[in-house]
Amino acid sequence: GDYDLLIIDDLGAERNTEYALEQMFSIIDSRYRCNKPLIVTTNLKLDELKHPPDLAHARIYDRILERCAPILFAGKNFREDNAASIKAAARQIITTPAASRPQPRKENYE
Repeated sequence: GDYDLLIIDDLGAERNTEYALEQMFSIIDSRYRCNKPLIVTTNLKLDELKHPPDLAHARIYDRILERCAPILFAGKNFREDNAASIKAAARQIITTPAASRPQPRKENYE
């Protein structure tokens, strides 16, 4: 715990290997024991944090919930909106006949 503040982004997105969970526990437990501030972002719901799937996750989530005040940020998911417009553009390309698509310019390198 050398740093004044630790921020963990997207908790729950990491690989659920025994090694990864042990490393995450070690980091969070170190902050917990040093009583140093910690900010954690996650897409997990509060109920998922309170009722983890196993003991390894429970050890991590218990320490986070004891030291951190949960704050829900509700609103639009911009990544989903962007993905939807990319899919729509791809669908348009696929369904538009090749003859009516704009053709790339051919450069003359002679």
